[in-house]
Amino acid sequence: MSEFTKQTILDLIPHRPPFLFVDEIRALSDEKIVTAYRFKEDEFFFQGHYPEHPIVPGVILCESAMQAGAVYLASLYGKEVAEMSESSGKKLVPVVGRLDEVKFKKIVGPSDTIECEVALREKMARAYFLNAKITSGGELVCRFRFACTYTES
Repeated sequence: MSEFTKQTILDLIPHRPPFLFVDEIRALSDEKIVTAYRFKEDEFFFQGHYPEHPIVPGVILCESAMQAGAVYLASLYGKEVAEMSESSGKKLVPVVGRLDEVKFKKIVGPSDTIECEVALREKMARAYFLNAKITSGGELVCRFRFACTYTES
């Protein structure tokens, strides 16, 4: 892939607004992906988290990085997954099975842009083990490890 558009992202993963947290792919290689997302002031979760001082829930930050991971895996293993889908006759979607060592370091709010850097640590059959790092304005927001697999939808 040489040019990344919003359509590239939509073609690679099943996520859709209002639960799509990848605006752009900033870098993609065999080693890692870097994506970006700008939190809009009217995001659905800001209404209740928290109305007087809106902050992005930690689970949404993790979701952003996991979606970046889904884009990354689809770019690396998309043909392999398509073949598995075809042979089983069922659509396969990426599903997270585990998060480990989640550490939050900075609050993110409306109008903030995050960068998610995700790298593959290990692949075992249909299980993928990844490292995620989220930054905003050059500062560390969150780090964690996660595992996912492709499962029938």
